[in-house]
Amino acid sequence: MWKNVRKKFIGDKSFYKMVLMIAVPIMIQNGITNFVSLLDNIMVGQIGTEQMSGVAIVNQLMFVYNLCIFGGLSGAGIFTAQYFGQKDEEGVRHTFRYKIWMAVILTILAVVVFVVGGESLISNYLNGSSDGGDLAAALHYGKQYLWVALAGLPAFMMVQVYASTLRECGETLVPMKAGITAVLVNLVLNYLLIYGKFGLPALGVVGAGLATVISRYVEMAIVLTWTHRHKDRNPYIVGLYRTLKVPGYLVTRFIIKGAPLLVNETLWAAAQASLMQCYSVRGLSVVAAFNIGSTIANLFNVVFIALGDSVAIVVGQQLGAGRMEEARDTDNKMIAFSVMCCTGVALVMLLIAPLFPQLYNTDPGTRQLAAYLIMAQAIFMPQNAFLHAAYFTLRSGGKTLVTFLFDSVFVWCVSVPIAFVLSRYTTMFVVFIFACVQIGDWLKCIIGFVLVKKGVWMQNIVV
Repeated sequence: MWKNVRKKFIGDKSFYKMVLMIAVPIMIQNGITNFVSLLDNIMVGQIGTEQMSGVAIVNQLMFVYNLCIFGGLSGAGIFTAQYFGQKDEEGVRHTFRYKIWMAVILTILAVVVFVVGGESLISNYLNGSSDGGDLAAALHYGKQYLWVALAGLPAFMMVQVYASTLRECGETLVPMKAGITAVLVNLVLNYLLIYGKFGLPALGVVGAGLATVISRYVEMAIVLTWTHRHKDRNPYIVGLYRTLKVPGYLVTRFIIKGAPLLVNETLWAAAQASLMQCYSVRGLSVVAAFNIGSTIANLFNVVFIALGDSVAIVVGQQLGAGRMEEARDTDNKMIAFSVMCCTGVALVMLLIAPLFPQLYNTDPGTRQLAAYLIMAQAIFMPQNAFLHAAYFTLRSGGKTLVTFLFDSVFVWCVSVPIAFVLSRYTTMFVVFIFACVQIGDWLKCIIGFVLVKKGVWMQNIVV
């Protein structure tokens, strides 16, 4: 029995070397990005609870836009990985052009929404409470940060278009290096502009926003310049801008596969924002505590996020090349590897949970609540690692409608109602409410296991 389990779920040395060569650069890039976000968060948190909460709310709203871009590009990205597996350069060009159009449209829509309804969106997270938080101040700081952050959306958009294509074609080091450079720029500028060092004005949350925007454009410059200067390694870039037309039949195919992903990511991100809004009815201190907990959790989550991305790339290329059984075997081992890695990461996260909130300039009650939330997030990390890998498994074979039902429909039909009812109609401790939402995902784990095992995702969509 042990031999069968080992054969099915444990790979050899060359297998893990192949997986880590793809996953580690993504892990490093995301890890450094989240580490600098952590430092950024701590810097803003040193100013005060209201500033930290205002920035956290805007970042939660920006998260919806970020995932809209991710979802909008992911449909074409499935084709990119499989076209690359077939060495079809013109196919990759078509997916690239489609991504540009999709990203531009989504960014324009996002700017309109934030300009017209930004204040109302922020206000939804600011609820009257007896925890002593200044809601008007939090709204003021949130609006300040939002107006500055909007200037960085075009750069973010272009980085996602280029970097996603590079990764889908096996080039993960360049986006990683660009991301590292950008976050270092962000870190330095945060220190200078938030606190007003070396004769610069102390701009507070505005300074944090400016630092982020400038770093976005630095990252864009690096990624675009490298891609166009290395035509030998990126042959699809030759003639890319001779036209922005995409054949109609391909647009139809991209939309059919991509629309469920776009809707899924948008609804999923909106659901996460709704969950946060449910928790926020318990007061401004809860918003601050969730911000602290999510900041450190995001740093540790890069492990299963990178391994999930690797599933989409490796398995997608094998499916495109028609190696179906190899794809199944690879997928089983990658899911098992992700869960095992995240179990170890969760143990480390549990150890630092009581220590990390002490870095913030907020009240003891908020720090204690943040520590409990970090522990809860650590306990459910292996579960989330499996769900993330299962999601990307289904997506790699183009089963986008299934992923839509599996992901966003589930969270809106199960997770959000649990949070809504428990936060408004009970006096349950907010950490227990969070745990109940995670326990609701056990049903999702069962569904994901069945779908992956049945192999419904094993198909070549670029034949």
